[in-house]
Amino acid sequence: MQLSVRKLSKRYKTGDGVSGINIDIEKGELVTLLGPSGCGKTTVLRSIGGFLEPDSGDILIEGKSVIQLPPEKRPTSMVFQSYNLWSHMSVYDNLAFGLKIRKKPKAEIRAAVDDVLKLVRLSGFEKKYPAELSGGQQQRVALARSLLLNPAVLLLDEPFSALDAKLRHEMREELREIQMKTGLTMVFVTHDQEEALSLSDRIIVMNHGHIEQIAEPHKIYDEPASLYVASFIGKMNFLEGVAEEEGIRIGGLRLPNERKERGPVTAAVRPEDVQIDSMAAGEDRKDKEDRLTGRIKQVMILGHYAEVTVELNGFGIIRAFQSKEAVQQLHAGQEVGVSMTKWTVFPNNQTN
Repeated sequence: MQLSVRKLSKRYKTGDGVSGINIDIEKGELVTLLGPSGCGKTTVLRSIGGFLEPDSGDILIEGKSVIQLPPEKRPTSMVFQSYNLWSHMSVYDNLAFGLKIRKKPKAEIRAAVDDVLKLVRLSGFEKKYPAELSGGQQQRVALARSLLLNPAVLLLDEPFSALDAKLRHEMREELREIQMKTGLTMVFVTHDQEEALSLSDRIIVMNHGHIEQIAEPHKIYDEPASLYVASFIGKMNFLEGVAEEEGIRIGGLRLPNERKERGPVTAAVRPEDVQIDSMAAGEDRKDKEDRLTGRIKQVMILGHYAEVTVELNGFGIIRAFQSKEAVQQLHAGQEVGVSMTKWTVFPNNQTN
């Protein structure tokens, strides 16, 4: 185990912070701390890096406690949201500085800087200054500087949030490629769910200072452990129903009750798992056991797919993702049947 966080707690005077955080990260994993602002993800990251002193708990890197060590003595390196490059130094000097402090030979420094610039695709930029670089190039230099320190764990605090969408996407791909080439263990903080889903080996979803779920991206998406995770990750429809012994009832729709729930429940359904069928003239409009009924409110083409909004009879709005071909026969005001191919059910005593 490359990194272990054990019963970590850190509370601020405002009441914010984290409590009872337990995380184990294996060597070579890229794990993302995901959650909204104020959920505690940066508190955990800065505690690992030594920039915050926890109230209690322990942090082990390669089996050794680092809780008493200052940041510069820990086998970690941090890439910040702001690039923190020295403006009066060239790219080469920015990168070489940490190695000079460690009294590495000049030839070794030159070779290491050349190698890392190749890795971040900035060969030939040695003599440029930060002001001559784009935001993406500056962030590559900041990443290269951290890689040169050869950390046991690389910490990244929302490093791409200041970049535009296209550049963010490119940097995510490059970071993943670098991680796979180097085998580095990385802990990445973001509030961007798409970033977390595309980058991570595992995702840690945080909420109000505690962990809601730790799992691989596909499990977080397909099998959310709580109503909070279901609502935070991706788009989701929520339908109120009642769980009984014979099944879950949502109006006339009947679903299996595999978790043996009882009482009021919420069914969470992804838009891609919603099916829409046009209703023939004169067809019985009452709810049937395999579907709900409603009227199309809007059809919105979103590139290679369309989002269809349906106002259900008695159950509010539901959204479905459909192929462009499937929506050619659909229009606003049309009565339709709505069914589901997949869902997750949560008891209503869960807090969202």
